[in-house]
Order: sequence, then structure tokens, then C-alpha cells
Amino acid sequence: MKLFQYIDRINLLDKLIRQRRTGTPIELSKRLGISVSRLYAMMDELRGRGAPIEYSRQDYTYYYTYEFMISISLKMEALGDDKLRYISGGEKFFSTILFTTVFVE
Repeated sequence: MKLFQYIDRINLLDKLIRQRRTGTPIELSKRLGISVSRLYAMMDELRGRGAPIEYSRQDYTYYYTYEFMISISLKMEALGDDKLRYISGGEKFFSTILFTTVFVE
């Protein structure tokens, strides 16, 4: 499923940025399995959501300009009949996606 793949990519991207080990945009896009243009679009989206991402031409890596972390998780659980009565429509499972941005000062 593409959703799981996208979550994995974002979490790996965050880890590499925090470690300052992304490499060049071409290297990073290959590592993430996406095109360079898609990588740039992801970076623009993350910046638009407040991620302080910059690129160092000297060190050949993306980095956060201050302590920052992106955490995306997905929780899936089977719902019993007692929980299903509170949900109108849908299947017998429920997914929640939690997007968390952590600012550390």
C-alpha cells in the first residue's frame, strides 16, 4: 500500500536529515526510491508545514537549522461490536494516522 511506503519514506528522510547523512539530492532520491523532482516537492511540503530544512553544498547534506523531528505513525485495530455502534459506516477496523511535529529548544 502506498500510504505505508510514504510514511516509511518520510520517517527515513527525517532520520537522515537529523543525522546529516542525506547526501546530494540525486543520492537521496535514489535512496528513497523517488525522482529528484518528487524529492523537491516533498521538501517544499515539509518546509510549508514548518520543517526548518536547508541544504549544505559544502557538506552535501540536508539538515535542520534547529532541533526538529518529524514523527508519523499509523495505528490499526480491530473493533468489536461495542465500538462499532459509535461509528457510522465503514469496515470492522479503524485506522488513525498521527502526524506529530516536535520542536525542541
